[in-house]
Amino acid sequence: MRELFESTIERLLSDIATPEYVRAAEQNVWPADLWRALEENGITLAGAPEEVGGSEASWADLFVIVRAAGQHAAPVPLVEMLLGNWLLEQCGIGSRSGILTVATDSTLTCSAGALSGELRYVPWGRNAELVVTVVTSDAGYDVVLLEPAAAERIVEGVNVAGEPRDILHFSAALPLASAPLPAGLSPSVLLAGGAMLRSAQIAGALTAIMTLTSAYAGERKQFGRPISAFQAIQQQLAVLAEQAAAANIAAEAAFAQSDTALATFSIAAAKVSASDAASQATSIGHSVHGAIGFTQEYSLHLLTRRLWAWRSEFGSSTYWSKLLGEAVCNAGAEGFWPLITQSHNEQRPISE
Repeated sequence: MRELFESTIERLLSDIATPEYVRAAEQNVWPADLWRALEENGITLAGAPEEVGGSEASWADLFVIVRAAGQHAAPVPLVEMLLGNWLLEQCGIGSRSGILTVATDSTLTCSAGALSGELRYVPWGRNAELVVTVVTSDAGYDVVLLEPAAAERIVEGVNVAGEPRDILHFSAALPLASAPLPAGLSPSVLLAGGAMLRSAQIAGALTAIMTLTSAYAGERKQFGRPISAFQAIQQQLAVLAEQAAAANIAAEAAFAQSDTALATFSIAAAKVSASDAASQATSIGHSVHGAIGFTQEYSLHLLTRRLWAWRSEFGSSTYWSKLLGEAVCNAGAEGFWPLITQSHNEQRPISE
């Protein structure tokens, strides 16, 4: 299944999500044909049960989809939909089709079953038909499914990459569905899941930057030979390859270890690794490319701007490093080795 997903998503994104296409999407143009192609090929519901048109793919299988979305800077909420439907399945509401996104920054309060407040920085909130979030309830926490169309108003915004990050204002809105957050899931489950997704997207973008930068260094000549022949450039390319490899391995490990429950320890490590690699990769990519790397016509900025945005979304490197440090300190000297080597079937002991 993983190989089928990988070949399908690579073909679709290579054919449709060209640099020119991504630039157009940044001008607030909804990429309807890309989304339609993803739906028709079963990508948007890849993790959903077969009875609703899905493939029941595991997170390990979905990794290649998420990485490809980052590698091609796919301008759609594909990864958010995978996460939202996963949580809907976990709490018994069931997967939904259409355009679905998630929200982690919420001030929603519940009164007589109606929700009022804000959902902030919602990916593609203006385009979404459904949004999944977690709210405080009398019994604890509930997973709720809302329609952005029911919002009193939408304040449109974008991140540094030009991707929609909107604020949805609700006033006494009735959710389409709600259910208690299952036992064993943290109220910040969407934050952890989102961090896992962003780590894989960053890994994909790093791979694309490495390919683009290596090709440019082999073509660009100075003093009669390619700049890739110079030791200083070779050293920078080696560091770039090292960072891309580390981020890919850490992200894939987090996905593989999250099949039964989100492995928050591994997710935290992956987000830290990916975010730190993003900082180095953007610096190296622009350094090797020189002035051309900053031009709008060249596609490098489509990747580097996303790395700058994604490294901070769903928790920064500092946020997840702090949680990792707390987990290690709480485990103590005797518990350190078991903490990092315990079975991937166990939930990592880290408090979000």
